[in-house]
Amino acid sequence: MTAQVGGRDPKVIVAFIVTALVWGSTWLVIKAQIGPVPASWSVTWRFTGAAIGMFALGLVRGDIRLNALVPERAVLVRAGLIGVSLFCGNFQFVYRAESHLTSGLVAVVFALLVLPNAVLSRIFLGTPVTRGFVLGSLIALAGIVLLMIREYHAAPAGSDVPLGAGMTLLALVCASTGNVLQAGQVARRVPAAMLLAWAFTIGAAVDFVIAWVLSGPPVFSWSPMYGGAVAYLALVGSVLTFPLYNLLLREMGPGRAAYNGVVVPVVAMLLSTAFESYHWTGLNIAGALLALAGLVVALQSRKPSR
Repeated sequence: MTAQVGGRDPKVIVAFIVTALVWGSTWLVIKAQIGPVPASWSVTWRFTGAAIGMFALGLVRGDIRLNALVPERAVLVRAGLIGVSLFCGNFQFVYRAESHLTSGLVAVVFALLVLPNAVLSRIFLGTPVTRGFVLGSLIALAGIVLLMIREYHAAPAGSDVPLGAGMTLLALVCASTGNVLQAGQVARRVPAAMLLAWAFTIGAAVDFVIAWVLSGPPVFSWSPMYGGAVAYLALVGSVLTFPLYNLLLREMGPGRAAYNGVVVPVVAMLLSTAFESYHWTGLNIAGALLALAGLVVALQSRKPSR
């Protein structure tokens, strides 16, 4: 797969592998944040830390200069749109979805990011959509339905599987919007660190307002587990990986970059099995295989897009 995904550019191959492995783990770490602190505040702390870390990284690397800290207006607006869609709306819904679904299952459903990516890329970037892509997407959707049927019957008391699934789908739309915005020409005018630093900052600011409105004054847990989770998600799950994924979006286009979504849920489901006691049955095995097979069929059918 790496030959199709990254071509012969080692940077793209490494970015793909690292992003897939780290993001596969972040779903479980997000689960560790649920409970001690309201979801909206957990999202706020993650991207506040990510904004600080990205500005620091950009300054060290020379991608951001103190005498040119603010980009041109068009880029700043684009960063704001990315921040609101990807680092606010997306994660506000994801954190709440994990209150009702296992982390691995949310990751599998989130692999369907390829679908809105394809639609929005077709509308705004002119990327073609093939019949094979449509067929693969239908296969993947069938797999997701099987997983949801099993999850609905096995869910513990207090879980709302349809609500969790609905929130995951809303997160998909927000994430896809942010991905396509990153692949556009305006976003290419500045280094990824500059774009993402401002996107993190604006996203965190909107998260802060949402958190205060929905959950009241700021709440933070000083337990080692919660603090470690915030640090990991901010620095490793965001500062390290989002620039790498931005590279994939710029070099491969949103469609082919979505190959990442095939590997991430595999890692997430393995971790969910090990740490959340996720139980496998014939139904959810069939669903997971159908979902991943459908994604592979869909993505292999796509023409390379840039």
